[in-house]
Amino acid sequence: MTVHGTWEPEPAARWEDAFLSGNGRHGVMVFGDPNDDRVVVNHHTLVRPNGGEHARPPALAAELSGLQDRLLAGDVDAAERFTDGRELQWVQPFHPAFGIRLRRPATDGQADFRREVDFTTGVCEAVRGAWRSRVFVSRADDVIVQYVTEPGLITEVTLDHQLPGAPYDLAVGQGAVLTAEGALLSLRVRYPGSDLGYTGVTLAVVTGGSTRSSLPGLHIAGARSLLLLTRVRRHTGEPDALAEAQALRALLPDGDESPYDHLLARHTALHRPAYLRAGLDLAADAAERALPGSELVRRPKSPALLERLFAAGRYHQLSAAGMLPPRLTGLWTGDWDTAWSGAFTTDANLNLQTASAAAAALPEVTEAHAALIHGQLPDWRENATAIFGARGVVAPSHTDGESGRSYHFNREYPLHLWTAGADWLLKPLVDHDDTRGERDPRTAAVLAEAALFYEDFLTRTDDDGRLVVVPSYSPENRPANASWGTLNAAMDLSAARHALLTAAEYHPGTPDAGRWRALADRLPPHRINEDGALAEWAWPGLRDTYDHRHLSHLYGVWPLDEITPYDTPALARAAHRALELRGAENDSAHGHLHHALIAARLRDGERVAHALDQVLGGDFFHASLMSAHYPNRHVYNADAAHTLPAVLIEMLLQSTPDRLVLLPALPGALPEGRLRGIRTRFGAEVDLTWAPDGLTAVLKPSRGVRIEVRTPDCVAKQLDLSAGEERLITTNPAITSS
Repeated sequence: MTVHGTWEPEPAARWEDAFLSGNGRHGVMVFGDPNDDRVVVNHHTLVRPNGGEHARPPALAAELSGLQDRLLAGDVDAAERFTDGRELQWVQPFHPAFGIRLRRPATDGQADFRREVDFTTGVCEAVRGAWRSRVFVSRADDVIVQYVTEPGLITEVTLDHQLPGAPYDLAVGQGAVLTAEGALLSLRVRYPGSDLGYTGVTLAVVTGGSTRSSLPGLHIAGARSLLLLTRVRRHTGEPDALAEAQALRALLPDGDESPYDHLLARHTALHRPAYLRAGLDLAADAAERALPGSELVRRPKSPALLERLFAAGRYHQLSAAGMLPPRLTGLWTGDWDTAWSGAFTTDANLNLQTASAAAAALPEVTEAHAALIHGQLPDWRENATAIFGARGVVAPSHTDGESGRSYHFNREYPLHLWTAGADWLLKPLVDHDDTRGERDPRTAAVLAEAALFYEDFLTRTDDDGRLVVVPSYSPENRPANASWGTLNAAMDLSAARHALLTAAEYHPGTPDAGRWRALADRLPPHRINEDGALAEWAWPGLRDTYDHRHLSHLYGVWPLDEITPYDTPALARAAHRALELRGAENDSAHGHLHHALIAARLRDGERVAHALDQVLGGDFFHASLMSAHYPNRHVYNADAAHTLPAVLIEMLLQSTPDRLVLLPALPGALPEGRLRGIRTRFGAEVDLTWAPDGLTAVLKPSRGVRIEVRTPDCVAKQLDLSAGEERLITTNPAITSS
């Protein structure tokens, strides 16, 4: 197995170790057990009604002015009373649909077993002796495809809704009908006390042997092969299972062509080119590259591990992104009891997971991110009106993918006060536009709405006439001497400034643009505290709380370009000091990797390497190469798996619309390698090769632009690029590693 996949010598015993495939709508978790093969089916739309579907943002606009008065007067606890008294309401929890289960007569198990997932195709395969099972989720046809072959195949096939944590009072109906192809299985599930439910339909195409109904499933004997095509739909009312069956039959090719080969070819035509656009080679040892994933993750210092996790991270991102971006669990869960509702946590996790999308050439991920935003804009407008009495948009901190209303908050998490969310969530769309050299009018329109919000919201000033962001919230921290809702959080200042200036850039020559720039100029600067660190709250007298997993106050460093070692060296030094003082709190993976992304921007390779060591040495990765939220594989969570590629790219290559930085934070343990296919925000594709005697970068520009190039010695040089003309950058003598 190359870096473009992973393998195991045993079936998965836990759903967390099951191999993953997906198309951004349907997802599967494949155990690969020859005697009791299980494929857990997931779908992005499957969220369980819990009251969140009816929740609305609190109507607090009439009380906003009074809150602002009290905070400005020094009442540090005033924001705790800015509530309508509701209890904490979680968003609708994400859950699995059912398991496709194939039980087979037990064998002695003496034949060699191997299961693997091929990242280039998305096929999860298991083989023992003559038995072979292959599963993928088609991007072309939006269908789960499972193909099992064995001479004289005998198996029982069922759709099993009884997964861990499933509510006891689900209303369930099952059907099994013989057809000309073989059979049709259906599973109808309705949520307790709701008209909502979901239906799974599986078409079984059997070659040879006999097939009979054996409720709730099928019994197949003496067959040569079994092809299962499965879809799941969430719906109200009664489903049309017949229409679903007809749609599945329509996927089968005419003539003698193999249905499996036909469907796989259609899928790989879309999946393979997307996955192969970028790659990382760290000159790893061939023997380590050949190890199963469960062995490789026990070698945290191995370059082969970083190679495989880079590849797996891009594969899992691509597989999870489609109608929506990746959730906290990507697109997968084997348990109805998902931590934090398996939601989209937007105040950190979502943007961390999708951080590599623009640079790592995965526009599919950014387009899924955009779909979430554009699908929820009416709710964002309602948040702005209800809570702040303002025009424009305010993004929620948590969403189930359906509602974008801001209703998930309580005293310790006053997330309804977070006003930076729209800018934070729009930043990946701006990066995407930079990369392709074309501004999406939809992004321009939402940026204008973000600016309108700040026009209405930023009305209070300090004694120097500077605008004050009040109330203000720094996710998910609080000052040491005040409550969570306060004044002038650094993230809020960075977000307001960036939103206003970026909206002006997207609307050049308009009266709005001049007004937005003038408003941005009235915002206060960041504050440097008595420790020489960039303060998390710029309001005088508010003391920092350093031991926290979030690094919201360093938004200006990453992903923004507001604070850089090149343009704002004093602020960069203060930001670096803030990073030095930051604790890891509860050792969450997203905290460590967020730390690494900021350290890379600040050219601190040692700090990047330390953060990577905490994750790679902390037993965060399952055999599936999906990750956990905490050390020792505690709480299934995609943050580490999906964020890691961004860290590796940022330590090797960074770009802005007019700057390229090569090897800004190279750890000394990685003296040579090649990073290929990276897209820059000035419109060039870059292939980077480095070794102890120097580096070589090949730039393939798609448009003309003048850029500044910075190499490891930090010397800046100007370079003019022309569309279609490759440029070569080399350095010699040796690279200086951090």
